Amino acid sequence: MRNPHDIIRKPVVTERSMNDMAEGKYTFVVDKKANKTEIKNAVEKVFGVKVEKVNTMLMEGKVKRQGIHEGKRPDWKKAVVTLTKDSKGIEFFEGM
Repeated sequence: MRNPHDIIRKPVVTERSMNDMAEGKYTFVVDKKANKTEIKNAVEKVFGVKVEKVNTMLMEGKVKRQGIHEGKRPDWKKAVVTLTKDSKGIEFFEGM
């Protein structure tokens, strides 16, 4: 069993993810090798909430240029976690 803090890397703070919070949906950058069950257990353990479902997607890194040099940002995995209706919100996001 891996450490839950290794599975959940950081929250995604965008306009769309902020709007989804009203519906009980929270977005995180997660470990690329983590599956939905591991993500669900990690969020429940770290934040003390009940998770209804987890949607994951692999995000491809953008190609970036600096003059004539071209590079690529790393690929990453995004997870949208939906909480149950009776679950409390995640306080980490409340101040944003």
